[in-house]
Amino acid sequence: MIMSIFSLTLFLISLILMIISTILSKKTTLDREKSSPFECGFDAISSSRIPFSLRFFLIAVIFLIFDVEIALVMPIMSTFFLSNTKIWMTTSFLIMIILIWGLYHEWNMNSLDWKLF
Repeated sequence: MIMSIFSLTLFLISLILMIISTILSKKTTLDREKSSPFECGFDAISSSRIPFSLRFFLIAVIFLIFDVEIALVMPIMSTFFLSNTKIWMTTSFLIMIILIWGLYHEWNMNSLDWKLF
């Protein structure tokens, strides 16, 4: 009973805060130039073509991939006592081989070489 009242109170407080933030964030003045779509021939207010490093993007993607892989590897140790030892060993060995193979491939393609940046 107390937990449901507590949950309902938290829900109502968060709902009220979201409604207040939505009301306060509305812009009251509308500029015709800023709300019109950009078409060819108009001068942009600022440069929309900011140079972006493709190598930085690749490093970010590699980081995200290995971050997700670490999130998949973390629960392996907690499932050791809940599963069959032989199946657990083969599965964890296969996952680690795939991770090491991916790291070797990135290293072989010089994606991890910071001197190239």
